Amino acid sequence: MLKENYFKTAQVLLDRVYLQNQAEIERLGPLMAESVAAGGVIHTFGSGHSEIVGREMVGRAGGLVCVSAILDTTGGFIENLAGYGRELAARYDRNHGLREGEFIIVISNSGKNCSPIEVAEYAKEKGLKVIALTSVGMAQQVKTTHPSGRKLHEIADYVLDNCGSMGDAIVELPEKGKFAGPTSTLAGGLLINLLQMEILDCLAAKDRDAPLLRSQNTEGAMEANRELARSYQGRLSKPL
Repeated sequence: MLKENYFKTAQVLLDRVYLQNQAEIERLGPLMAESVAAGGVIHTFGSGHSEIVGREMVGRAGGLVCVSAILDTTGGFIENLAGYGRELAARYDRNHGLREGEFIIVISNSGKNCSPIEVAEYAKEKGLKVIALTSVGMAQQVKTTHPSGRKLHEIADYVLDNCGSMGDAIVELPEKGKFAGPTSTLAGGLLINLLQMEILDCLAAKDRDAPLLRSQNTEGAMEANRELARSYQGRLSKPL
């Protein structure tokens, strides 16, 4: 059955994702924790479906409050229009600020499209550290659409690999040559949350308070969350 095939293959993949990215996450944790402790914001950007992974960190109960997403209102429709990603980043920068020393996570499964590459380039120019969340294996097999000739993982300071297959889907259908069952959202969500856990570990080790959102369904959470959000006045974008 296709669903059993998908489930078992995805389990094996997620184990691989954890092991393969462990060292990079442990390298990033202390650095990002220092930025968070100093009042810094973690920014995310994903074009098209990749935006789902970035949003996993934003306004999420049990996650850091100091996360803000650069949103593409076209849903990735013009992600390969050269210059558009730079304009998106510049507008966000004017409204919320991309500050030197902060971190941005740019998500693109293929790593070849213009908008993620341009957002990463703009952020680096502003002095941010860029984390690419991508399928390195797929990126190595495709041709970039960006005029620079570069791909996302080649620009980034740090790389998280979702270990995805070419084309993302992992289950071959009975009609040979057709595949279903994408994994980039599963793996991306796991990586985003592993990274947050590492940051929280590092904050706790230094006896620093974690700016953590609480579920609004628990007593006193709304008031506590509002108080936290005031610390980042104007810095956090609001989901559409």
